[in-house]
Amino acid sequence: MMITRKAQKAVELSLKQYPVVGILGPRQVGKTTLARAIQSILTQKSVYLDLELPSDLSKLQDPELYMGQFKDCLVIIDEIQRMPNLFPLMRALVDQKRVAGRFLILGSASPELLKHASESLAGRIIYHELSPLTLEETGYERTQQLWLRGGYPLSYLADTGEESISWREAFIKTYLEMDIPQLGIHVPATQLRRFWTMLAHVHGQLWNASQIAKSLGVSSPTVRNYLDILEDTFIVRRLPPFYANIKKRLVKSPKVYIRDSGLLHALLKNRTLDDLYSHPSSGNSWEGFVIEQIIGIIPEYWQSFFYRTSAGAEIDLLLLDHRNESIALEIKYSLSPKVEKGFWNGMEDLGCKKGFVIYPGDEIYPIGKDVFALPVKNMGRIFE
Repeated sequence: MMITRKAQKAVELSLKQYPVVGILGPRQVGKTTLARAIQSILTQKSVYLDLELPSDLSKLQDPELYMGQFKDCLVIIDEIQRMPNLFPLMRALVDQKRVAGRFLILGSASPELLKHASESLAGRIIYHELSPLTLEETGYERTQQLWLRGGYPLSYLADTGEESISWREAFIKTYLEMDIPQLGIHVPATQLRRFWTMLAHVHGQLWNASQIAKSLGVSSPTVRNYLDILEDTFIVRRLPPFYANIKKRLVKSPKVYIRDSGLLHALLKNRTLDDLYSHPSSGNSWEGFVIEQIIGIIPEYWQSFFYRTSAGAEIDLLLLDHRNESIALEIKYSLSPKVEKGFWNGMEDLGCKKGFVIYPGDEIYPIGKDVFALPVKNMGRIFE
């Protein structure tokens, strides 16, 4: 089954405007498939290099000599983080002939990758993040499957639930034992797995470095470093709190979510929908799943936060546009969602003109003044 990725049109447009286009995202998310799909419809000549293949690596023993012969071609380089020394050469080649569509680079995110790219290709490159599959791409009739299995293509498209969970367990093992060391990050795999599992159990809660550090028997700076690693490789999302200039005591710690619900469920041993429905973290899992879906469709000029005060006002997801107009979102896994007093207090604190309660039902209906229950399948109406 071939699923067209939403990012494809954006990447194709960027290739007509920028000399270098980057597709970043975690391993196995579909970057190579997307690049091959784009390559197949190009009228421009192209060459594809996969830096995990020894045969392609050998072609780059003298990279200037090899790449210099493709001045009129699109050069696609997969796993670019394996050869960061290519960035200065790409800059020089672009400056010699500055036209759109010179290079398409693919890579797993890493501090080293971003550092070299920003230093060498400033003003010459645009990045696109490729996330796991979204409901917009799979279809809203498959919400339960995407929520349980997550959006990594090989997990979502597996023939059986057992194959899906086996793939995710293997992904976690490979990520810890091979992918992280290849990015130049040296952390014991067993320790990072323990940390990742702890995050799964506090998914959607406030980040408390000292509490997790105490449980792991390490320092707070060490667990902050672990969190940075998982965030830099698109495994974890840190949702920042919203700071408002109001006379309220505001929570200042971020919330932490495991971005792919399928990986979250693998770490929590939720193998089936029955396991998930009966698990105490099912509500937090749904919240994180919906937040990822919404962040995946918000316009570029919108920002996302959560809002909480010590007095109990709370908004799960606060969306803010460039004019500082805000939308308050509550996320409930219930067919008859109810809004707590804290949500109304939050809307009043921030002067939100509209709010929505996102739930897994089918009807849109008013809950209160300027607040509507909104099915997941109608999320796009948030921005109307």
